[in-house]
Amino acid sequence: MTPLDSPARTDGSTRRDAPAFSEAPGLVRILGADGAIAPTASAEPYLAVIDALADAQLEEFYRDMVVIRAFDREATNLQRQGQLALWPPSFGQEAAQVGSARAARTQDHLFPSYREHVVCRIRGVDPLDIIRVMRGVTHGGWNPYDPKNGNTHIYTLVLGAQTLHATGVGMGLVFDGKSGTGDADRDEAVLVYYGDGASSQGDVHESMVFAASFRTPEVFFLQNNQWAISVPVATQSRTPLVRRGEGYGIPSVQVDGNDVLASYAVSRVALDEARAGGGPRAIEALTYRMGAHTTSDDPTKYRTSSEEESWARRDPIARMRTYLEGRGAAASFFADVEAEAHAVAEDTRERTMALGGIDTSVMFDHVYSEQHPLIDEERRWLADYETSFEGDAR
Repeated sequence: MTPLDSPARTDGSTRRDAPAFSEAPGLVRILGADGAIAPTASAEPYLAVIDALADAQLEEFYRDMVVIRAFDREATNLQRQGQLALWPPSFGQEAAQVGSARAARTQDHLFPSYREHVVCRIRGVDPLDIIRVMRGVTHGGWNPYDPKNGNTHIYTLVLGAQTLHATGVGMGLVFDGKSGTGDADRDEAVLVYYGDGASSQGDVHESMVFAASFRTPEVFFLQNNQWAISVPVATQSRTPLVRRGEGYGIPSVQVDGNDVLASYAVSRVALDEARAGGGPRAIEALTYRMGAHTTSDDPTKYRTSSEEESWARRDPIARMRTYLEGRGAAASFFADVEAEAHAVAEDTRERTMALGGIDTSVMFDHVYSEQHPLIDEERRWLADYETSFEGDAR
């Protein structure tokens, strides 16, 4: 049986194990699945970055991952109970996101796709703003230019489009002389997230062309979670996805995305290099989507429990906990983290239940910057349409 053959199920659908995830020879891993420091040969240049971390920073990585998983589970439950229209779980991808987000500097610009919940939280976005997007009571979510949101741009539900936005901002930084000046405290960089499915979008490739041409201070961060909904990554690419960046002349690194230390170190170096004028960088983080693509998806239709169990043994949170325990982290620390995670989940539920609806008229407010007769006509039509039902109320 070839890797892409699919054993038939009795219900007529198919399930299959994804082909073994493709580790390139230069994979960077620092923390093994057993929680022990076990760097690959390619990780050696990054070890100094990890050695510079204080215990408080390492514990912060763990706290980030545990708290956001609790938030993620609560949001999933809220959707199942009819409180959200949709929810894209981040379960299993916490290490890739935490490491990269913590590696960014305050002045950097971050462009998520729609699953980077902990990235947004780290940068200061209120998680309830993500909930509001998925409940359909906002057309954006938050203002990326509000300082409290940490230069974090809004979720982009159109696959790959955020890479165009990110490259545009990166080009602007070049034109405005805001990168490559030698002032590490003021130079700016761009970090953009996308997935293995989006990596096949034309937008991503066009973004890389312009990024390479204009030497933008940009890091393309690909979270390869092995499945583009029901399509395994091997169907999209017969070679490791890390090589796609190399094809455009962009230095690229493949990292174990379930290793928060490796994610942090590689992202830190890549962002520093891009910010200093070295041009764009690309990172492929090998991870796994333990949950569904979204709550409208049923992964049991296309993948097996044995595959999920295999990846569960590489769980990023369990891995980091074992590492911290080995360093002597106190039991009280872990208890405190669990208490915070529970409190965040409770707060998410309470504030979600207090959310109301949205005035349908706001959908017209930002179509044009100025008043437009066609929009005025459509607004009147909607008002008349809704009014026509008032007499049918019982």
